[in-house]
Amino acid sequence: MSKYFWFAILYIVCAPFIGGLLEGIDRKVAARMQGRKGPSVLQPFYDINKLFAKQSVVVNSVQDFLVCGFLVFVVFTGALFFWGGDILLVFFALTLAGIFFIMSACSANAPYSSMGAQRELMQMMAYEPMVLLTAIGFYIATGSFSVKEIAQSNISAICLLPGFFIGFLYILTIKFRKSPYDISTSHHAHQEMVRGLTTELSGNILALVTLSHWYENVFLLGVIGLFIVNSSWLSIPAAILVCLASFLLETLIDNVFPRVRWQTMLKWTWIVTLAAGGINLMIVMLMK
Repeated sequence: MSKYFWFAILYIVCAPFIGGLLEGIDRKVAARMQGRKGPSVLQPFYDINKLFAKQSVVVNSVQDFLVCGFLVFVVFTGALFFWGGDILLVFFALTLAGIFFIMSACSANAPYSSMGAQRELMQMMAYEPMVLLTAIGFYIATGSFSVKEIAQSNISAICLLPGFFIGFLYILTIKFRKSPYDISTSHHAHQEMVRGLTTELSGNILALVTLSHWYENVFLLGVIGLFIVNSSWLSIPAAILVCLASFLLETLIDNVFPRVRWQTMLKWTWIVTLAAGGINLMIVMLMK
């Protein structure tokens, strides 16, 4: 079997543990930045175990189905990516997962959930152009949409796509649900919508959402790594270091910048997309 098949299996099995550990590191580093000791790095695992042990208060059966669909498509997205599939299909599957998540909030017919769903749609409007530009950039730089072929290029994609890398790193703040762009749901006390999208979720259903985010975070860091990986094995440890540095940068941003309004998020995300991604795209096309 291809090594990429085993990469997909490893993602399915290991991503929840890596994602939970990253969240624990995020909490620990954030606490240190604020002069606190902070919880154990294993605290997210204790939290999700407690959620699975609790009884769920079911709003309706449709919501449970949609949350499960969100988890399934997030896992499918990451597995397809690490299997080396078509990156366009990967990003479309990720968008479909987000739609399932939004629909689960809308199905609750509750004010905070509905408001969170509307804001999540605004977030999708903000980051989707950069996501699609990233796929196009990989194709122009390598001549293929295949993740496998992109990873086996002679040079790292970031050499030709520094603007795309900056733009994708910028939208990670939205995807990781960090300040200043945590407008639809938040783990912090400053969110005026309580928990936004997840307000009406509890017990094992809320645990599935948390698990989905862990899978999603690992996949997103994998895309960051794809900018660095090339045919040389030395690029793999370099990609891991860049992914870790990117994650810690998002933690720093989360603790430095206050949350902004959705209008500001939309404006600046599109500005960065056009400035970083658009200009880089024109330069690469002229070089070709």
